Amino acid sequence: EQKPRVGLVGEILVKYHPAANNEMAEFVEKEGAEIVIPGLTEFFLYCGYGREFEHRYLGGTQLQRLGGNLFVKYVENYRNDMRDALQGSKRFKAPPTIQEMADSVRSILSLGNHTGEGWLLTAEMVELLEEGANNIICMQPFACLPNHITGKGMVREIKRHHPQANIVPID
Repeated sequence: EQKPRVGLVGEILVKYHPAANNEMAEFVEKEGAEIVIPGLTEFFLYCGYGREFEHRYLGGTQLQRLGGNLFVKYVENYRNDMRDALQGSKRFKAPPTIQEMADSVRSILSLGNHTGEGWLLTAEMVELLEEGANNIICMQPFACLPNHITGKGMVREIKRHHPQANIVPID
């Protein structure tokens, strides 16, 4: 059965915890749609990947940079096995690497957005749109400035790149 796909992105607690997002996944599914929530691993990869930018532009140490790069390489190596297994699937799509996610938003915002979910929030929306989830709920805690900037603040620019996007920010 083909159902409309609805992506759920936002601040990490609000995205994953049912009590924090008012049972949004259950609500969307009761309405007859398929909920699509990006993986948790991407958040940790985003944190490690950001060490390169921090070292280059924000005075991060060489040790932090090395630790971040090693972490990303280690986790992505494991994810490559999953990607290989999913390559032949007709039902599931392999997730992009953190590098591919970063590349997907370079024309939209700076990878220097590191507070909150930073550029990852925008990258998750772009990934959802590219895999056919054109309806997106962007959940953010009330008055969370970083997520308002990289979530709600990016809606117009994302729609410029992806006219089919139907994004609703919710506090």
